Amino acid sequence: MRVALIHYWLLGMRGGEKVLEGICRLFPEADIFTLFYDPEAVSPLIRSHTVKASFLNPFRAAYRSLLPLMPMALEDFDLRSYDLVISSESGPAKGVLTSASSRHFCYCHTPMRYLWELYPAYRREFGESTLKRVALAPVASYMRLWDFASAARVDGFMANSRNVGRRIWRTYRRRSTVVYPPVAVDTFQFQSPEDYFLMVGELVPYKSQTYAIRLFARSGRKLKIVGLGPEYKRLNKLSGPNVEFCGHVADTELRHLYSRCRALVVPGEEDFGITMVEALASGKPVIALARGGAMEIIENGRGLLYPERTEASLGNALETFDRIESLMDPEASICCAGKYSEAAFETGFIAALGEMWRRRPQVAGKSTSGPVLMRPIQTSAGLAAGD
Repeated sequence: MRVALIHYWLLGMRGGEKVLEGICRLFPEADIFTLFYDPEAVSPLIRSHTVKASFLNPFRAAYRSLLPLMPMALEDFDLRSYDLVISSESGPAKGVLTSASSRHFCYCHTPMRYLWELYPAYRREFGESTLKRVALAPVASYMRLWDFASAARVDGFMANSRNVGRRIWRTYRRRSTVVYPPVAVDTFQFQSPEDYFLMVGELVPYKSQTYAIRLFARSGRKLKIVGLGPEYKRLNKLSGPNVEFCGHVADTELRHLYSRCRALVVPGEEDFGITMVEALASGKPVIALARGGAMEIIENGRGLLYPERTEASLGNALETFDRIESLMDPEASICCAGKYSEAAFETGFIAALGEMWRRRPQVAGKSTSGPVLMRPIQTSAGLAAGD
């Protein structure tokens, strides 16, 4: 079979790109299609594949402003020769056009936040500019209609968490199978903690870092922040001498920061939360807002969940942590992280793909006599899921 992988854009190595790497390992001969591509910003594994970028790629420096053109760019890809199409989605990747003889499955990190769940927050980012808000409204309305319609082009959905599975149902009215994303848990290690807390993530509004940084600056507790983003200048002004912005760090340095911290702090709602798994794999507890993926990952004894996005709520959680820190079991945390390993992802992904493959395509409300593709799904891992 010829396999095409569709990823929204390849401009860095974050959680979505780690999932793409996992899929690449399963399908080493697959071609990759993406809206924007910077070869220097991605891993050698991704670069080893044939990567085809859209006609928008020359303008990738302004990719955040090109949302209205993305549907046209995705639909411009010619995928007629591919038997299996797998889209990796948190942007509009699933909107590609495929042939009637192919099957299209989507691994969804989340429906586009800026069009659906977080749309009111994104509108507020435009501040007092009435003109910008007026211009945004019709574009967002058009994109929501296109995004909803494009969900019908997908034969089956996988979600990266139960949290995202609920969003997929609420947004597209499509059911999904949960396959947790891969984390290289064996590459992390525990070391005795030093006196600092850690935050890891892109500096963007929906991550809700503002109140956490204010609290740490006021309390004098030491905090190290890994990540860059458009919020850096504003957040840096809120911090004090006890808050250190580390920027982008190499993987080895990040693992060292995990291994030596007292705990990871997650102040916003995460779709899943790979950083939380990385902390657990380092034997470190997690102090997280009780929303989203944290509700699935942080079990009893693995950390603390607090109820509100406020300094008071986080402050109470930190005070509680001071009292129970000595009771935390690093080995239990490391064991808990094991179920999110790369091997677990590959097994779960192929099992979900096989189950979706066996479902009969629907034509005019009735099942056809059999699946469009009769050959089994064969991967480099030697796993097969056929009808």
